[in-house]
Amino acid sequence: MVSRTPVTWGSPTPSLRPSFAEVHVVTAAPEPAVAPPVVQKREFWVLIGHAVVLGVFGAFAALIFVGVITFGGTWYDDARPGWFGGHWWWVAVAAAAGVAVGLVRRLTRLPWRTPGLFEDLQTEHVDPRLVPGIAAVSAVSLIGGASLGPEKALGSMGGGAGSWLARRRGLTTSDGQVNTLAGFAGAYGGLFSSTVIVVMLIMEIARPGGQRFTKALAAQIVASSVSFGVYFAIAGAVFLGDYRVPRYGFEDWHLVAAIPLGLFAAVLVTLLVGFIQGASRLFGLLKVPAVAKSVLGGVIFGVVGVALPLTMFSGADQLKTMLGGAGTLGLGVLVATLVAKMLTFAVSQGSGFVGGPIFPSLFIGGAAGILVHEVIPAVPLGLAFSCLLAAVPGALVAAPFAMVLMAAFLTQVGALQTAPVLIAVVTAFLTMESVKFLLVSRKRARAATARPAEPPKPATGAVQGE
Repeated sequence: MVSRTPVTWGSPTPSLRPSFAEVHVVTAAPEPAVAPPVVQKREFWVLIGHAVVLGVFGAFAALIFVGVITFGGTWYDDARPGWFGGHWWWVAVAAAAGVAVGLVRRLTRLPWRTPGLFEDLQTEHVDPRLVPGIAAVSAVSLIGGASLGPEKALGSMGGGAGSWLARRRGLTTSDGQVNTLAGFAGAYGGLFSSTVIVVMLIMEIARPGGQRFTKALAAQIVASSVSFGVYFAIAGAVFLGDYRVPRYGFEDWHLVAAIPLGLFAAVLVTLLVGFIQGASRLFGLLKVPAVAKSVLGGVIFGVVGVALPLTMFSGADQLKTMLGGAGTLGLGVLVATLVAKMLTFAVSQGSGFVGGPIFPSLFIGGAAGILVHEVIPAVPLGLAFSCLLAAVPGALVAAPFAMVLMAAFLTQVGALQTAPVLIAVVTAFLTMESVKFLLVSRKRARAATARPAEPPKPATGAVQGE
């Protein structure tokens, strides 16, 4: 029998409300501590201090490296643009550069395949052990006339210094990545002569997220600013305003014209990627020593340089010559130079020479702009040149906004004239990304089709028992 407790009417019932002490205890519970902002942490200011050091280091590294390749490349000074304006002894110089590249690679034990510039930026790490070999081989490559730029060697030196310093000081992985990006910014601050371009370029390619964004942004601004200040104080030279184009008035139809210009840039980038993959595959299939591959590559771009001298070297100075002689070189020379530059760039990379892709792609874009103006004179030279100067590298390196800024600074076009440049770059960038998406989707579909069908799963126990 269950006993029941009698309830007396009018008797007080037990209160369900918490007591004052319980309320006091609940309200007095400590709230979770709020983390201080990133800029109020000690490690943030440690990174800023490192950025100052990396900025100074990058400025002097750029001064020395650019000085070495500029002095070493003076043998090219007597070049004449046009068909067969070079000298046949250039082939011997390029072949000798190939021999030197192979020997320096062997002495420094530099692997045949090393991470590219974009891979270093995306991983936010540079192996310091590879830096001496990369810098030495790149210097020989650029002095020998290879169609490559100096940004790979400078980025490796700056980024390698940042990675080495991070390991030396025992930084966390996240802060070490920030330190590496600051090293890149320090190396490029003097080369590109613009903190805005440098920071935008690195941030677009690396894309650091979370708290690293604030740290990386601040560290890169400091490093590139210090680098530019030191570089300019000593060299007094800037990269901006190098390509002066004729002034032209902005019209509404320029915005529409920028779309086909961007599509043309995407076609050029697709062709360039095809050249690069083809050259890499062909040189990889050659069963000869690495030195022989470098010599063969030197002979190829040396012979092409004799026939079309404007294809030699990074293309920075050669594009000035082409822009100054627009209308006098002839349509055939322009087309041949444009295609030949893609070939020599691909051969230089595939045969073991070391260098960056930004300066050659600027040349390809600028040359393509001159070509468009020659074919369609109604399109102003400044419009075609500035749009393609930005669109080709913008689509190749996946840094559209940085390339818009670079084209605007290099050509000194007006504020309104940058609107078509942005449309052309975005058109080329989105076109290339859509092509990549289609190729990846097709590859996945083929893999799914080739995969054997999975055998049917056995029935569960519940079903078996029925």
